[in-house]
Amino acid sequence: MSNSAHEALFRPFKLKSLELKNRIVMAPMTRGFSPDGVPGQNVADYYRRRAEGDVGLILSEGTVIDRPNSKNLPGIPDFHGEKSLAGWKNVIDTVHAAGGKMGPQIWHVANTIASADYPPNPDETESPSGFVKPGEKRGHAMSEEDIADTIAAYASAAADAERLGFDVVEIHGAHGYLIDQFFWQGLNLRDDRWGGKTITERTRFGAEVVKAVRAAVSDDMPVIIRLSQWKQQDYNARIATTPDEMAEWLQPLVDAGADMLHCSQRRFWEPEFPEIDGEEGLNFAGWAKKITGVPTISVGSVGLNGPDFLGWFGGAEANAKTPDLDRLVRRMDRDEFDLIAVGRALIADPEWVKKIEGGETETLSTFSRETLGALV
Repeated sequence: MSNSAHEALFRPFKLKSLELKNRIVMAPMTRGFSPDGVPGQNVADYYRRRAEGDVGLILSEGTVIDRPNSKNLPGIPDFHGEKSLAGWKNVIDTVHAAGGKMGPQIWHVANTIASADYPPNPDETESPSGFVKPGEKRGHAMSEEDIADTIAAYASAAADAERLGFDVVEIHGAHGYLIDQFFWQGLNLRDDRWGGKTITERTRFGAEVVKAVRAAVSDDMPVIIRLSQWKQQDYNARIATTPDEMAEWLQPLVDAGADMLHCSQRRFWEPEFPEIDGEEGLNFAGWAKKITGVPTISVGSVGLNGPDFLGWFGGAEANAKTPDLDRLVRRMDRDEFDLIAVGRALIADPEWVKKIEGGETETLSTFSRETLGALV
């Protein structure tokens, strides 16, 4: 690694009460090793190893709020209930003892299905309008009471996160799950105050979640929301097709109290609006920062040179030995975004950050689909 890479990736960062040793974030990646929703010592040790490996900020896998059918795999951890919260208390205490910083990602998967037999009653799942894809029905549309209870459940989870000692809290508002379905015109067909033809109208639910979370934690506790244009239901879907539309989408979330935007895209190096600033133009996180002025996290296939995006989950292996970080360093050198999240590379190798900083790329572990079978 060059000196410029060290400078770009290993500068400290501060946001409110959060102080990080470097700019590298462990991206939230579903693992599903929490039986009955309770994270055990194996989960605590998994995150501890990343803290010992000098990850600047660890974001947990998605953890579900207290709503029926809010998860789509049985081993996904809960962020409610005495046993689950006790498990998370052990996780954060273990991470802090190793010198790390961490936040839970709180989510609700709406009516999505991750396996053929879960959730067991898909007809009982909830979503904005009862659609999982444009034109494909599943479950029921949320009532006003459902919406109010869901917003309260997000706030309760955030309050518990701060009470347990976590350093930040992240709201999952991306990838075709519940909050993102309200943003998405193809799935939000409501004719009440939670729907509408404009992006700003459809942002209301997300903004109310952010507002409730912001009110539930102290002023100095950073609140992050993760967002995406693409959906697991449609990789080519877009919420905003112009910078003006992006402003209509993102600014209400910032106004509601989001301190940082975690901008998920499939490949971090791809420009968001190449018709405006070219093939080397700002990516999603870059435009989000430019539009709103708040710090952003970028993410998308960092350190993995191999098949396209989800190809690794099909059995192919990524080339971990020579991670191409030049494009990342160039963007971070010009402060296009503030932090960079790393997912699959950190699943495979808990010491990825230390090895990158020390130039030990030949010792990096390779990610493959089989890597997901254990908590390394």
